This record gives sequence, C-alpha cells and structure tokens, in this order.
Amino acid sequence: MKSLYLLILLLLISTVAVSQETKKDTLTIEEQFDRIYRISSSYQEYKVIRKTTYQDLKTNVLDSIKIIDKELQLKNIHNNVLNDSLQEVKKVLEILETDMKFLITEKNSISFLGIQLNKSTYTIIVWSIILLLIIALLYFIYQYKNSYSVTSEAKSNLSEAEEELAIYKKKSLEREQKLRRQLQDEINKQRNS
Repeated sequence: MKSLYLLILLLLISTVAVSQETKKDTLTIEEQFDRIYRISSSYQEYKVIRKTTYQDLKTNVLDSIKIIDKELQLKNIHNNVLNDSLQEVKKVLEILETDMKFLITEKNSISFLGIQLNKSTYTIIVWSIILLLIIALLYFIYQYKNSYSVTSEAKSNLSEAEEELAIYKKKSLEREQKLRRQLQDEINKQRNS
C-alpha cells in the first residue's frame, strides 16, 4: 500500500515537472522575461539571474527571431509569387478586355456585301430595300391592273368592232346582192325590151 502511495506521488511529481517544462516551452518571450525577473534573486539594487536561465532565454529569443525571420522570408517569397501572379492576371485581363471589346464590336456589326456595318445601319438598309420592293410590287400591280383594264377595254372594243364589221359585211353583202338583183333585173329588163 505504501508502495502504491509512493508510486502515485512519483507520478504526480513527474506530471507537475513535465507540465512545468511544457509550460516553459510554451511561454511567450514577455512571459519568460517576467518569469526570470520573478525567480531571480536580488543583490543590492541588481537582479541576479542564473546562467542557465539566461541561456534558455537567449536560445528562446534567438529561436523566435529565426522563426519570425523565416516566416518573413516565406511571406516575402509568397508576396513575390502573388505579385507575379497578379501581373499575369492583369495581362490576361487586358487581353480579355481587348477580346471582349472586339467581340462586342463584332456582335454589334454585320458583314453586308463585304462591308462591316453597324446593326442599326444594316436594319435601316434592309427595311429600306423591303420598302422599295413593296413599293415596286404595288407599282407593278397597279400597272398590271391598268394594263388589264386597257386590254379588257381593247378586247371589248375589238369584239364590238368585229360585230360592227360583221354587221357591216352582212349589210354590204345584202346591198351587193340587192344591187346585183337590181342589176340583173335591169339587165333582164333591157334584154326583154
């Protein structure tokens, strides 16, 4: 039983010692200075620090400075990489903006008969052509109707003229026959007389 108590006591002491060691390692530099000031002894108006404590503090400070210096170098390298990337992104952005302006210009224009025209100009030209074609179509329809009516009138006049000619021929034939009869009658009269 005593050995059990002794074992527990030893475990507690080692745990406290390990936690204090860990605590020393995890203290900030300011906390380490404060700790050294508290544990150091005084001599007249001076503080006396153990050499090992001083060496530990010096090592910790130098290690911290090295770590900070490495972090600073890494951050500088990272910043340089970021600056290079930023420059590349700016170049790509300029290229993309140029391409975008070209595409917008190309999108807003149409090639018509080999000439690049703005869409609004192209629309005006197309609608003008369509309007001219409609006007031409209406003109030709008007001319066709006019020609058709003239042709119809000419046909009716022709048929009337043909009818009149036929009537005239008939009357002429009748007159001619009448004249022949009269002539024959006269000839017969003259022969008989």
